[in-house]
Amino acid sequence: MKKSFVAAALFLSLTATLSQAEGRSDKRLIAASVADNDKAAIEKVITAYRDALKEANVGKVVALYTKDAVLMPPGAPTAVGQAQVKGTYEYVFGAIKLDINFTIDEVVVNGNTAFVRSTYKGTATVNANGQTGPEENRELFVFQKVSGQWKIARYMYNKTK
Repeated sequence: MKKSFVAAALFLSLTATLSQAEGRSDKRLIAASVADNDKAAIEKVITAYRDALKEANVGKVVALYTKDAVLMPPGAPTAVGQAQVKGTYEYVFGAIKLDINFTIDEVVVNGNTAFVRSTYKGTATVNANGQTGPEENRELFVFQKVSGQWKIARYMYNKTK
């Protein structure tokens, strides 16, 4: 009888321990799943950004930014807020046409903030004369989740060479 009682107590203790471990494991799996979903959503924003750049569509580009966004292009003034970001892209699209593709090197999500390290390569065509040349940059995006949607909050890029 004493052996049965000890065996039953051991069994119940082991079952409780495994149940708690499973609970922690489930939470980790849920957190990993959320992070993977966020990373996929952020990658979709970057794809939409690339497409909007190729179309030279200012409205689509600006819609991907937060209202208080900051854009830091090389050799140009920092644009703060959507109105200045819009002005920067109007200037860029008036001067060149881009045909680029992104390579995402790193996506780190921490709650409602994320950063992406990436590069892009392709070509830029000067609108005034049709001259085409290589275009290659490295980038740092900071994303913010706004009303459940990932938006570009900060964007900085510069030449890789």
